[in-house]
Amino acid sequence: MRTPTCRYHLLSVLALILVLLPAAVQAQNVLTWHNDKTRTGQNLNETILTPANVNSTQFGKVFSDTVDGPIYAQPLYAKNLYLNAAQGRHNVVVVATQNDSVYAFDADAAGPPLWQVSLLVVPGSTAVPCTDFDGICSALGPTIGVTSTPVIDPTTNTLYVVAYTKENGSYVDRLHALNLSTGAEKFGGPVIIQASVPGTGAGNVGGMIAFDPSAQLTRPGLLLLGGVVYVSSGQLHDDSAFHGWLLGYNAATLQQVSVFMTTPNGNKGALWGSGAGPVGSPDGKSVYLMTGDGTFDADTGGTDYGDSFVKLGTTGGLPVLDYFTPDDQTMLGNDDLDLGAGGPMIMDQSAGGKTFEIIGAGKEGILYVISTANMGKYSSTSNHVLQTVTGSNSVGGGGIGTPAYFNHAVYFSGWDDYMKMFTVTNGLLSTAPVSQTPIVFQVGTTPSISANGSTNGIVWAVKFLVGGRPSVLCAFNASNLSTMLYNSNQNVTRDSLGFTYLAVPTISNGKVYVGTFNALVVYGLL
Repeated sequence: MRTPTCRYHLLSVLALILVLLPAAVQAQNVLTWHNDKTRTGQNLNETILTPANVNSTQFGKVFSDTVDGPIYAQPLYAKNLYLNAAQGRHNVVVVATQNDSVYAFDADAAGPPLWQVSLLVVPGSTAVPCTDFDGICSALGPTIGVTSTPVIDPTTNTLYVVAYTKENGSYVDRLHALNLSTGAEKFGGPVIIQASVPGTGAGNVGGMIAFDPSAQLTRPGLLLLGGVVYVSSGQLHDDSAFHGWLLGYNAATLQQVSVFMTTPNGNKGALWGSGAGPVGSPDGKSVYLMTGDGTFDADTGGTDYGDSFVKLGTTGGLPVLDYFTPDDQTMLGNDDLDLGAGGPMIMDQSAGGKTFEIIGAGKEGILYVISTANMGKYSSTSNHVLQTVTGSNSVGGGGIGTPAYFNHAVYFSGWDDYMKMFTVTNGLLSTAPVSQTPIVFQVGTTPSISANGSTNGIVWAVKFLVGGRPSVLCAFNASNLSTMLYNSNQNVTRDSLGFTYLAVPTISNGKVYVGTFNALVVYGLL
């Protein structure tokens, strides 16, 4: 029989065990773009970093790992991964480069890669020189390889990644499935990405439109939902006949199982979202997209969805279940004000709404809150959505980022504007921001959140600077964005981040990981 004293000692021992648990157990996996399929950007299991210790005295750059090209994909984190008998277990961070290389690094210490593979599987192939296409070298160059964020399936220990290559003068996209412990190809991969749909739109031949890798860029992060890997793409360069494509592949066989194209009877409608991945519904039955400038005729029974939020079913070939298109869609297209320049996020029911709600904003700077049960479709005279936030209360110069959600609040930054915090009550945003950062984000940003449950919230964001200046990693108190906890220029000699563009930070186990143009840079407690 246990006495009260015995129970007390047992609890004390258990508490000591929890304190002494290895970092691998405390770490939080980050297996997809913006942390989860609903793209909230939050890690609620961060017990090491707090607003009290994230400052330039206690926190800074702790190491970096050099890579062979720019990192545009968000770093992914897999905790306590078994590699082999010789290497044992490690917390692992995976990055992919524009030279079509994938690296697995020890997440806790600098050193050579645990493994590294090239996705140039055809002899003589290269990553695609951006000089092959006018006007994109400044954004992506000097080569285009892996641009989209991969996705990890922890149940099968598989990393899915799309590589863009040039082979004998032709352009090819391939979906690879890699063993997360070794980098070896799995499931008979890779497979060439190709598809066609009936349509009379741009680039059609005999009433069929084929996926054209010379015109398409796979920029959005991959989505794994219900055993299907979703790959999406949009515009590569201005003088091409492009469309928005969403392609589904069986995660176990890499066989293509579904195809959706945004503008089969028109043109454009790109899926790019500044790297934001498609959103998966919590129940796994729907995929949500935000499309760029393009043809729209769905209100008259057509099939083109330029500048729209689109809800697709995951069974029966990605049918359109619902959509919302702003009442000024024609103006958006005429003035290059893509709705789909940013990405959407689902705010869950814990925020007080009666249904799940999707939130996003494009270049026009209007923040939309939309019910996933009734998205509102299109009206030329009004927007039938739950809420719009406009003007100076919204996201200023327009959004090319994705919101983050934490503890009944939404965080968003527009172009040449402050990052703003909106509280959520009964499923609606505050009509004006309740706090904002003391600094302006020149080209916008996509924030990430670290917290321990509902406490110790920190908003992390990368400030991208124009004019050839290095980017800056910033941290703000999630309760009040006016409190900047840290930025990497406070001790620039020690902490300089280097050059990045549209980088999304990954936070786990007391460290912050950011991909730059030549390295994975890691910050943590000093």
